[in-house]
Amino acid sequence: MDEPEPGDVFGELIKDAWAVRTGVGPRPLAGGRVPRPVIEIIERDDGLINGAPADHYLGDPGEWQPHDHRALRLCRGAVLDIGCGAGRTALELQRRSMAVTGLDVSPGAIEIARKRGLRDTVVATVEDFTRGATRYDTFLLLGNNLGLLGGPEQAPKFLAALAQLAKPGARIVAQGTDPYGTTDPVHVAYHQRNRDRGRLGGQLRLRLRYRRLATDWFDYLNCSVPELEGLLEGTAWRLKSVDLQDRPYYVAVMERC
Repeated sequence: MDEPEPGDVFGELIKDAWAVRTGVGPRPLAGGRVPRPVIEIIERDDGLINGAPADHYLGDPGEWQPHDHRALRLCRGAVLDIGCGAGRTALELQRRSMAVTGLDVSPGAIEIARKRGLRDTVVATVEDFTRGATRYDTFLLLGNNLGLLGGPEQAPKFLAALAQLAKPGARIVAQGTDPYGTTDPVHVAYHQRNRDRGRLGGQLRLRLRYRRLATDWFDYLNCSVPELEGLLEGTAWRLKSVDLQDRPYYVAVMERC
């Protein structure tokens, strides 16, 4: 069996999802005529495979979850939307006349964000972006992008990079997921498997797939609030508040010490 090819997995699925939503441009087809829904495939290192429609990355505010709206109300000053994808939240902040930069590692996703009207965009990792001179008041990590902390080894580097980009009094507004309320035996077993290997229970090892493409394997973190507090110890950030209204999802605000 042929292995999937490396490539801009997220960008390709976003471009196809945009074509399906708008009817403009080449679209994946079922049976040669009917547009095929664009599905993001998430493969976990224990063999679990999940699929999710990619259209939600393009959702307008009327399609958002309640915690997304509450999180945007916590933004102030110049905002860096990290993992902005197709610009879902950055475009809304721009519409509200806020200064916002959309950052993503996917050239394809940024291409669509620009087509949708996002003016200030960057294709880079957070660590690479620290080489510039721009500084921010708010770092936005929505769409479960608290997961970009990765785990105990990666989080200090990521948080240090944000501290380099921070203005005095800056904050991180991040949406995360507490993974431990589940009773699904597949997930419960995975949490224990991680702990047996010295990892956090919700420290996922994933790769994304779309059509014939696949990313490299990477860590993505679902963590409890106490685990998050532990990751912040010894960094330039402290936990200020947590919105738990939509459990198991939460919005955490961290402030620069």
